[in-house]
Amino acid sequence: MSLFTKSLSKTSFLTLCLGSSIGLYSSAAVSEVESDPWEGVNRITYGFNKGVDLVVLRPLAKGYEFVTPDPVEKGVHNFFSNLSDVGSLVNNLLQLKGDASAHDFSRIMLNTTFGLGGILDVATPMGSPKSGEDFGQTLGYWGVGSGPYLVLPFLGPSSVRDGFAKIPDSYTNVWGQAVDHVPTRNTGYGLEVLDARVGLFPLEKLISGDEYSFVRDAYLQRREFSVRDGRMDTGFDASDF
Repeated sequence: MSLFTKSLSKTSFLTLCLGSSIGLYSSAAVSEVESDPWEGVNRITYGFNKGVDLVVLRPLAKGYEFVTPDPVEKGVHNFFSNLSDVGSLVNNLLQLKGDASAHDFSRIMLNTTFGLGGILDVATPMGSPKSGEDFGQTLGYWGVGSGPYLVLPFLGPSSVRDGFAKIPDSYTNVWGQAVDHVPTRNTGYGLEVLDARVGLFPLEKLISGDEYSFVRDAYLQRREFSVRDGRMDTGFDASDF
């Protein structure tokens, strides 16, 4: 998949901490990953997350969006997006993707220098869109299956593989590793969460039918799409036409 295509998929889904997104390709992709054997427990956890979102996170995100000028809001988003490119670089190196690694490195350098520490995204308009790799994708790239679907408290849709991968991913979190002052670090975490939640507002209207099933299927499809670098196994034959 081209980096531009991958960037579009990332932008469309943003952060699925409490989840909402668009199906990226046919429902046949879902059958290629593990099922949802823990659906009963997952639905309870999803309901808990939904309650926290409705009572706490969504109102805070609405307030943040209302009081924050658009340029400042965009700058916050760009800043944390630039930091996350470091993790993407590390995972592209682990996947032995030389071109993608060079691409991530160039993005980091451009946005950190000419973009005033990442506040401005100068790389994307210059033809260097975000790739967005994580350790879950790295494990998938090397053949590790996703395992059963899993809804994590506060973190939302995941899988056994992706849930485990959050641990090594935390070591490539530049903000968490570089900022020692706890109040400053936690304020940054809060801003990052609010920015991610604001990005989900336009996607909420796309949910149809059973919300839990919609979010689950969209998450699994998107992760399969990302792990495969956009390669889709359509499985068409003459009987389909």
